[in-house]
Amino acid sequence: MSDLVKGYPAVLLFDGVCNLCNSSVQFILKNEKKPDLAFAAIQSEAGKKLLAHYKMDPNETNSVILIANNHVYTESDAVLKVTHHLKFPYSLGKVLFVIPKAIRNFFYKKVALNRYKWFGKRESCMIPTPERKKRFLE
Repeated sequence: MSDLVKGYPAVLLFDGVCNLCNSSVQFILKNEKKPDLAFAAIQSEAGKKLLAHYKMDPNETNSVILIANNHVYTESDAVLKVTHHLKFPYSLGKVLFVIPKAIRNFFYKKVALNRYKWFGKRESCMIPTPERKKRFLE
């Protein structure tokens, strides 16, 4: 699997046609402590390969997925784990782990199920800028 993740310690899989997801990736890129996350759209070949490797059905996935240290984090766990990679004050988001997972995921799922209605949808996945292209798995 290491050949697929290009040496990055963590990979964030996201819905490449979701405006909220694309904006979130752009936010992460602007506010990360250091460039140690790789990204892949769930719809991309790399995303499909990672999902297959971890035995996840792309058609059943309504979540961002963080793969770190050979562990898969989904839903609110993935979002909160990403905050560990962000600069202050965004890194404070990790304190939300004190909220029970069932409650966090209830709200996560509400947003995930309505993301296209509330934030819109693209016709195709975003194309990263040339300097950021190496961070996106193909």
